[in-house]
Amino acid sequence: MRITVIGVGKIKERYLRDGIAEYAKRLGRYCKLDIVEVADEKTPEHASEGVERLIKAKEGERIAKHLRDDAYVIALAIDGKQSTSEQFARQINDLGLHGTSHIQFVIGGSIGLDDAILKRADYHLSFSKMTFPHQLMRMVLLEQIYRAYKINAGEPYHK
Repeated sequence: MRITVIGVGKIKERYLRDGIAEYAKRLGRYCKLDIVEVADEKTPEHASEGVERLIKAKEGERIAKHLRDDAYVIALAIDGKQSTSEQFARQINDLGLHGTSHIQFVIGGSIGLDDAILKRADYHLSFSKMTFPHQLMRMVLLEQIYRAYKINAGEPYHK
């Protein structure tokens, strides 16, 4: 299975870069992992809805350049479906069993994802109704993908 994580913005904090690198290394045993960073747009404080739409559209265009027609796209969205780690593991396993060889996860910037990206996505996933920094979500997502592979392999990490 090939997993691609497409995220908006660079990871500036060293502790997050280290965590992401650790989970990327661990995942190397289970899948081919690619992490793609696209440039983010500066969002002015108190930006109007119109300005935010333009920012999301620009970031969305950058994301869209990396989306593949043959990939199953999962967008991280606060209004997406929530699942347990076991359900998430089953979803990844089922996709592979049904012929999906490439899953792309998309993490938007600080104001979320453009509607065009959300429409392109095959599935919307939410980790919580709470808001998290998009940089942190990259590490949390990789940890959950790693946990899913451990669950599917019947290995003890997930408990």
